[in-house]
Amino acid sequence: MAAPSGGVNCEEFAEFQELLKVMRTIDDRIVHELNTTVPTASFAGKIDASQTCKQLYESLMEAHASRDRFIKNCIAQTSSVVKHLREEREKNLDDLTLLKQLRKEQTKLKWMQSELNVEEVVNDRSWKVFNERCRIHFKPPKNE
Repeated sequence: MAAPSGGVNCEEFAEFQELLKVMRTIDDRIVHELNTTVPTASFAGKIDASQTCKQLYESLMEAHASRDRFIKNCIAQTSSVVKHLREEREKNLDDLTLLKQLRKEQTKLKWMQSELNVEEVVNDRSWKVFNERCRIHFKPPKNE
């Protein structure tokens, strides 16, 4: 699943997570996808496994790149908000509402940054499964 079109709203962390969940569908279903499209040895002649693996490889590459851009875009947006709130806080140290908002944004930023680690685990798992089933049918280009 590609990143959402148009402007990305990173203000609500719950929406951010929900969108990531939808975007991770290909990774969540990779075992099923491989089991239904890449033949076992007994059915090898009936399906072009190399083409199927190539298409899945391209879909995975696109999905992983799209999610990476989405997460990093939200981190950049939230970092900018945190920077702005810090500057405002330095000008007005007595404003507790501003402090509360700054803490909230800092927490959201940490959660978003932790999604990069989750993304790494999800991607590693998908590539492991992909390589187990497709290594004899398709060799990815070396530059990627």
